[in-house]
Amino acid sequence: MKTTYIKTLKVRIRDKHAKELNRQAQNVNFVWNYINNLSHRAITERRKWLSAFDFHPYTKGSNKELNLHSGTIQRLASVYVTSRKQCKKNKLQWRKSFGSRKSLGWIPVNTGTAKFKNEQIYFNKQYYKCWDSYGLSQFKIKTASFNEDSRGRWYFNAQVEVDVEKSKGKNSVGIDLGCKDAITTSDAEKVTGRWYRKEQEKLGIAQRAKKKNRVRAIYAKIRNRRQDELQKFSTKLVQNNGAIFVGDVSSSKLTKTKMAKSVLDAGWSMFKTMLKYKCDHAGVVFEEVNEAYSTQACSSCGSINHNSPKGRAGLGIREWTCADCGTAHDRDVNAAKNILAVGHYRLAGGIPHLKMGEGVNDPKFTKSLGNNLDEHILPADQYKRMLAAEKSKKPADNAAVKVTKVKRKVISKLDNAS
Repeated sequence: MKTTYIKTLKVRIRDKHAKELNRQAQNVNFVWNYINNLSHRAITERRKWLSAFDFHPYTKGSNKELNLHSGTIQRLASVYVTSRKQCKKNKLQWRKSFGSRKSLGWIPVNTGTAKFKNEQIYFNKQYYKCWDSYGLSQFKIKTASFNEDSRGRWYFNAQVEVDVEKSKGKNSVGIDLGCKDAITTSDAEKVTGRWYRKEQEKLGIAQRAKKKNRVRAIYAKIRNRRQDELQKFSTKLVQNNGAIFVGDVSSSKLTKTKMAKSVLDAGWSMFKTMLKYKCDHAGVVFEEVNEAYSTQACSSCGSINHNSPKGRAGLGIREWTCADCGTAHDRDVNAAKNILAVGHYRLAGGIPHLKMGEGVNDPKFTKSLGNNLDEHILPADQYKRMLAAEKSKKPADNAAVKVTKVKRKVISKLDNAS
């Protein structure tokens, strides 16, 4: 039996249907605001939280008056209840159909109410022509929606079932996320990013000239370029690897600093979201690991010396040479290699016999520890210093990353062996 998953396909509707879709979107906003007011009054006056089923008697027959599909109103009530629960509020924002703060058009489609016929989308007794780039005729459409973007263009977003295609990749890769280069892998592949920076001058000119349509077009161009490049690169990584490890850098925290523009331009959160769902569908291991000291530590010997970049003052150091082993490093590639090592549950110096999928409690690994301690593991006193450094919350001299539970297990094995 084939395994399937739900995927959303997005196709653009021809502009000639915009007038009809705008009319339906205004009526959808009217029903949304009516339900919102009804729910708020029920909560404040009767202390009752209405469900999607409770709204049906109040909206029954409105589809004929508003020329909407009955499934649209049912789906709207269901979405409202879900949003109310997620936001933990008894009243949501109003949907506005006019004015400068107009809500973008949205028409929900219930399961089975939209079909793809004659190379067109058939919904609510009307046909909508579209640019079909996916071949929608080969899919069974589940829930869907018509959505408007900031430029007034309409899209049809359909949820369909797609067969799972397992990844054939057997390699593993570590990924370092940065600002100068948005993405850097342990294989020295880079995505420069900086999509906003490239269009910043043109955007400023359009904003000063108060050309709103031009401003929207430039923003859309930046967004589309970012999504396109991240989608292609994430797909390539999933197809070529069996395990992907990413540093746990927090974009939400860095957006509160002076680096906010570069952080948002890099699209870290978007990229990690893409990797996560693609890895889940392809059966690839995906994990966010602790990237502490990954930039400062040498990926060859694990030492942290005076040459390695440290703190904000070291952000300008893009290449450096380890003072202990003499290895020349690219800043981001070195960090990605250290992230890969942490992802493999290796220690700072590496354990060649600990392969992908093999744990520290496996018999083969335990046997290798007992027979060749000095050959394959760094000295035990070094790891004891690393453990002491973690307890005191100060980095040790030769600590490449923070000590994990796996390291503690290895230390105990070393103590028992000695």
